[in-house]
Amino acid sequence: MNEERGASKKRFQGKGRPARDRVQAEPRLDRERAVAELKRFIDLAVREMGLALEWDISAAGQPQGGENSEGGDIVVTFRGADEELLLERNAELLLALEHIAHRWLRLDPRLHDRVRLDCGNYRADRLAELKLSARVAAQRVRETGQPHRFNPMSSRERRIIHLELNGAPGVRTMSEGMGDRRQLVIYPATGRDDNNARNRR
Repeated sequence: MNEERGASKKRFQGKGRPARDRVQAEPRLDRERAVAELKRFIDLAVREMGLALEWDISAAGQPQGGENSEGGDIVVTFRGADEELLLERNAELLLALEHIAHRWLRLDPRLHDRVRLDCGNYRADRLAELKLSARVAAQRVRETGQPHRFNPMSSRERRIIHLELNGAPGVRTMSEGMGDRRQLVIYPATGRDDNNARNRR
C-alpha cells in the first residue's frame, strides 16, 4: 500500500518524465496564477494583521504584447502609514511576508528571485549597499591578503555579492556554513585562480 502511494506521488510530481529530465528542467513561473494567488495572500495578510498599507502588483520586465506568460518578475510594492513597521530591523517583517508568500505560492526555490515584496525602495537601496560593500571588502582583501567574512545573509544577498565580484581581479568568493548561519567569504585569489580566470575570459 505504501509503495503504491509513493509511486503515485512520484508520477504526480514528475508527470511521468524520467528523473534526469526533472532535475535538468528549468522551473517555469506561471505569472497569471502567481499574481492571482499573491492578491489573495496580500489581501488576507494585510487585513488580518491590521496594517495601514496599500499595495499594488507589477510585472517588471514584461515582454511587449504580453505573449509570454513567464516573461517578467512580479513585484508587490507597499505604501502607507505602516511602512516603517515593515522596514524595522532591516525590513524583518517585509522579508518574513515575502518568505511566507513564496511558501503560499509553493515556488521552486530557483524562482524566489522572480517574486519580490518591496517598500520604500528598500530593495534598490539594499542592492546598491550590497554591491558597494562587496567592492570595498574585495579591495581590503587585495590590500591585506586576509579573507573577509560577511555576516550571515540570505541566499539572494549572497548571490548578489557573488555576481558583483565574479571575474574581479585578485579575489574569489565562497559561501560557507549551514542554514541561516551561511556566510559569504571573500578570499585572496591564488595564482592558479588568476590563471583560470584569464583562461575563462
